[in-house]
Amino acid sequence: MMPISADMARAFTVRDFAAFGLGEIAYVRQVVVNEHPAYAIVGADGTVLTALQTREAAHGAIIQNDMEPLSVH
Repeated sequence: MMPISADMARAFTVRDFAAFGLGEIAYVRQVVVNEHPAYAIVGADGTVLTALQTREAAHGAIIQNDMEPLSVH
């Protein structure tokens, strides 16, 4: 992902921020699905893409799709 300058970031609109990193990064966030712990894969715009049983499986799925995994705590 190309680094951005502070001046560029100040010029971002809400839509720009929502699209920043789409197709390049995805987040892993712990969730509960049907009363069981799981790990959601969330796109840069906040869209939940899927949930898997382990953090390792979620990270692996992101990497297999040529994206950079990040964790949300």
